[in-house]
Amino acid sequence: MWRQPRPVWAVAFASVIAFMGIGLVDPILKPIADDLGATPSQVSLLFTSYMAVMGVAMLITGAVSSRIGAKRTLLTGLAIIVVGSALAGLQDGVTGIVMFRAVWGLGNALFVATALATIVRSARGSTAQAIILYEAALGVGIATGPLIGGLLGELSWRGPFFGVAVLMVLALVLTSIMLPATPAAAHPTSLADPFRALKHRGLLVVAITAMLYNFGFFTLLAFTPFALEMGAIQIGLIFFGWGVLLAFSSVVVAPWLQHRFGTLPSIFGAMTLFGLILAAMAVFTMTKPVLVVGVVLAGFALGINNTLITESVMKAAPVERGVASAAYSFVRFAGGAVAPWLAGKLGEEISVHVPFWVGAGAVVLAMTVLYAGRSALAHLDDKEPAESPDEELLDEAMALSLTD
Repeated sequence: MWRQPRPVWAVAFASVIAFMGIGLVDPILKPIADDLGATPSQVSLLFTSYMAVMGVAMLITGAVSSRIGAKRTLLTGLAIIVVGSALAGLQDGVTGIVMFRAVWGLGNALFVATALATIVRSARGSTAQAIILYEAALGVGIATGPLIGGLLGELSWRGPFFGVAVLMVLALVLTSIMLPATPAAAHPTSLADPFRALKHRGLLVVAITAMLYNFGFFTLLAFTPFALEMGAIQIGLIFFGWGVLLAFSSVVVAPWLQHRFGTLPSIFGAMTLFGLILAAMAVFTMTKPVLVVGVVLAGFALGINNTLITESVMKAAPVERGVASAAYSFVRFAGGAVAPWLAGKLGEEISVHVPFWVGAGAVVLAMTVLYAGRSALAHLDDKEPAESPDEELLDEAMALSLTD
């Protein structure tokens, strides 16, 4: 699996940098607020704009890549990320940072929706090995994002933005040189296809479940730094631990649980654990050790849930997997987009305990929706015939975009 040609490593490296963007801004949320005189809800819009644009852009990524080819889509996404991150670091107000963070989200959508399919086209070995390689890159990116954000954030809150821009330029050059040209698809994807896919009850159930559980996910991600009231490097180290457990559980623990207990029972178990963690953080919000342990342990539950819900999307409806992934990503990012702003607002105007209670409630509601729609997902653990690598991995790529 590790003896891969250069194009695979070029895209894998770019994937690591792209997924850093999910947690990179965590350690600098409070420094940005302090330096620019902004409130937690205003600064949390860095997550909201990123996720909202990324979710909407997922509806068009299939249409774009099927018309201009995978390589051009990857390079376009990387170039947009470079522009968005660099210009965000040059801003002197929160509004400007939020705006260019949204540009970053557009580039990220174009890139991550195509990266996995590109890796598998060039990879040696089986499809399963290519998926593991991609998930390893995803996990490294999610884990190292907060750490790098914390280290550079100690110098200045602008540091992480410029750091990503530099790394993405390197990824752009490597991808341009090492990745062969890829043709457009014979049958381009329609923009209406993802909306038609949501008519299938199974896919709609999984998408709404993910939207609600992501509400809890991004409440944890965006509001906890304000409750902790620590420096950038401390926040970065805490969320580094979160990312390490997330990567480990998504690649190692989730497949084992699925084989041992089945998909839906494992999802219910992971969401129950996550909901209990958020409830504990709501009760002991003023106790920093509880918040630190809660953040790190949440990574374990989130990694399991991300992997199993992603796979559920792949099997939820009798539609092309790329179409299903686009529809699912569009719905689920609604939770990710609203949660950071609302959590900050609730923490400012009511109590610092309330955001975590709301997050826990959203996870419980997600479990309720999934339980009510379980009959439409009874086939999830049925064995399916093998698919071509390009089809399987294109869909996985679109569904895995930060995620989780």
